[in-house]
Amino acid sequence: MANSRSDLKTNDIFTKAYNFTKAEEIKSEGLYPYFKPLQATDGTIVQIDGQDVIMAGSNNYLGLTNDPRVIKAARDVITVYGTGCTGSRYLNGTLDLHIELEEKLADFMRKDACVLFSTGYQTNEGAIQTIAGRKDIIFSDKDNHACIVTGTLISNAKTMRFRHNDMEQLEKLMKRADKQAGKIIVSDGVFSMSGTIAKVPDLVRLKKKFDARLYLDDAHAIGVIGEGGRGSASTFDMMDDIDLISGTFSKSFASLGGFLVGDKEVIEYIRHNSPAHIFSASMPPANVATVLKALEILKEETWRLDRLREISDYMRRELRAMGFNVWNSETPIIPIVIGEMEECFKFWRELLESGVYVNAVVPPAVPQGMSLLRTSYMATHTDEHLDRILDAFRKVGINQGIIDRNGQSLLETQ
Repeated sequence: MANSRSDLKTNDIFTKAYNFTKAEEIKSEGLYPYFKPLQATDGTIVQIDGQDVIMAGSNNYLGLTNDPRVIKAARDVITVYGTGCTGSRYLNGTLDLHIELEEKLADFMRKDACVLFSTGYQTNEGAIQTIAGRKDIIFSDKDNHACIVTGTLISNAKTMRFRHNDMEQLEKLMKRADKQAGKIIVSDGVFSMSGTIAKVPDLVRLKKKFDARLYLDDAHAIGVIGEGGRGSASTFDMMDDIDLISGTFSKSFASLGGFLVGDKEVIEYIRHNSPAHIFSASMPPANVATVLKALEILKEETWRLDRLREISDYMRRELRAMGFNVWNSETPIIPIVIGEMEECFKFWRELLESGVYVNAVVPPAVPQGMSLLRTSYMATHTDEHLDRILDAFRKVGINQGIIDRNGQSLLETQ
């Protein structure tokens, strides 16, 4: 039986857990926005608490999670391979499907080789800690995803973090760095909270100037932006200048897992030395088949990328016109800054009651006083969906005192 709180000793390692009450306090106010169970979904419409709501907070950018062709591909391979691999790629867990996907992804990304990981998180964590060691230096954008941060910590390399997209500070740090040390710059290609794109040309310039390597995490970029959906570097026609590019399958590819592409020798080194790769069970057959079919659809149905760009531009323009602060978003990720955490939760709840689901993001994921609602869009959203989302934001924004009826933000005057 668990101890009561009064029985806890000051050195009990569980004290922090028993003293964690914030979530229950928010729940008691009816404002808790996390771990909401979906009872059904067709991608753009989901069911929560028996209510149909428009999903405006998913990373299902191409709208393929419910595509009949993708579902059929997953079902078909289960009859041949079963439901799981029961081992790591290193030993008994490699299927011919894994090899086929690695080859097709390397070809699609125009790189020599590819290695698969079981999750996107493991991809960055496992690759960074393997390629960088105690004698090396990692230069990391402060807004990089948590899996990059974890990878840098585990690597034991010296990590120098620079302000988000601040190339001047990055250059100063690189000038000060040990010239004899191995160096790698690591950055998200598209930043998952702001929707901004990394300054890839500047990163390439600094990489060359200081004889470093460049690693881009394109989890929110591949299948979203760039020529044919090839990501952030492709947007600037600089694919050949990037040493390593990682991606995930849990977004545009409608599945679960991750991958890394680069020079064959580097990929083979990571394949044979990364604990996250060697000691994790491999991607199940249905997941691999899903990605293969999604990749095929991405290459054949380029209208999805065009539609996604059209939707993103429309929603940014309309939300700005209402008076909302959407930062410097350049992608289907469009944040709406609300301010204080409780106000953000109230806005989220009223949006849900109006039939729109978004994601509430609060500190420490964002700075204090900058709590926001993260919206993201799919190629399969209809014009009707978009206008219903905008109508809900306008109504709730006015009700909550965030904007006025004339399209002006009220946050600056509060």
